[in-house]
Amino acid sequence: MALLPTEKRKPKQRLEDYSILLYGTWKIGKSTFCSQMDNPLFLATEPGLEALEVYEVKIPDWKTFLNVCAEIQQGGHPFKTIVIDTVDNLWKACSEYVRNKLGIMHESDLVYGKGWAMVRDEFFRVLRKLALLPYGLVMTSHVDLIEVKTRTSTITKAVPTIPKTGREIILGWVDMILYAETIVTDDGEVRIIRTKPSENWEAGDRTKRLPPVVPLDFEAFKNAFYGKHQTETINPNKE
Repeated sequence: MALLPTEKRKPKQRLEDYSILLYGTWKIGKSTFCSQMDNPLFLATEPGLEALEVYEVKIPDWKTFLNVCAEIQQGGHPFKTIVIDTVDNLWKACSEYVRNKLGIMHESDLVYGKGWAMVRDEFFRVLRKLALLPYGLVMTSHVDLIEVKTRTSTITKAVPTIPKTGREIILGWVDMILYAETIVTDDGEVRIIRTKPSENWEAGDRTKRLPPVVPLDFEAFKNAFYGKHQTETINPNKE
């Protein structure tokens, strides 16, 4: 049987075909944003959904996550978007699972970084399978402000709060990295999503459909993605 393709694959057209990381400050509205996506199922690794009417599965540990993923893969359910809220705690659950399996207290207890590598491999193995399913995949994270040294100065950069090893994995394979923050405009404070990279924050959009700044509003975001109409222009006083 021939395995090589005979024609080019066309770019994906649906928002649900892409994997997304949405991160930002506590209570800025990340979960509310995700709740408006197409038939979402929340895999909740921490409290915070009490004010929303959503379908939710609580994920206290990695084994529960594996079982839920297996059930999602079987199909026969109405859900079209899987929301991991938050991926920070999911990484911790994976780390605890691997450490218990190895009988160690910390990843550094194994030489040559083997502990960290085994957590990374287990995490990526399962998340990759979930991302390949025919559902949208959205992960939320909180924000951390870190100092980054350049050749001429030290700058403050906003990054997801996932530990560096997990952060590098996720940033490398998701299609959209969305940074939600509150900015000051001439009209007052506005909640926005940044979609383009900067030395001051992690962001990115492989689809190249989104403007650099979108209101933190799902309808505005969806319209920007599908190009239905021009989204609200936001002119922050500081970039």
